[in-house]
Amino acid sequence: MRINPNILYQIPSWLQRLVPGVEWRGDTTHKCVYLTFDDGPVPEVTPQVLDILDHYQVKASFFWVGENVYRYPELAQEVFCRGHQIGNHTFNHLPGIRVSHSIYSMNWQLCDEVITKTLGPKWKSHLFRPPYGRMRPRQQKQVGKDHRIILWDILTHDYNKDYTPARITRIVQRYMRNGSIILMHDSKKSAPNTLEALPMIIEWLQAEGYEFRTL
Repeated sequence: MRINPNILYQIPSWLQRLVPGVEWRGDTTHKCVYLTFDDGPVPEVTPQVLDILDHYQVKASFFWVGENVYRYPELAQEVFCRGHQIGNHTFNHLPGIRVSHSIYSMNWQLCDEVITKTLGPKWKSHLFRPPYGRMRPRQQKQVGKDHRIILWDILTHDYNKDYTPARITRIVQRYMRNGSIILMHDSKKSAPNTLEALPMIIEWLQAEGYEFRTL
């Protein structure tokens, strides 16, 4: 059986519908886009991402690793104070399918606790993105009781050293549609691609008339 290579960048809509209880796209009735970043905050990348977003007057949604929030609380507060949306990405980027339910439960709850302690009671987004986009059904059921589980519609592969910023930009141009949730990263690994591709992606989306929203 030959696998369509496009699935590397965008899960088909029919397949998305087979995974209930998660969100792949936002508002599909309007020309809008949701820019998201995983794995931060880290001082080597996140401040530069913030400056790019400010330059283009764009707000984004950041899914944080709790361990990074614990290490860099002032940076976390800066992201939040600049008006961006914050979600949970587990405490140390834990793959749910490789650990027990109890360990996973403690891990994502610890992330919630660290973010709440760092940002204060004003943080009430209750967004969750599982690392690698995978988790066990029991884990999903528990997290989904009081969190919106956010996946993505476009995977940019900005973390892949074999991809160039130009190629990453073309992925967005090729697969963009109403309500797409774009996944990027503000991590050290993705920094060279993210920081160069992000302005090109934003400029293209704005030129095409897309409205940037948070989740």
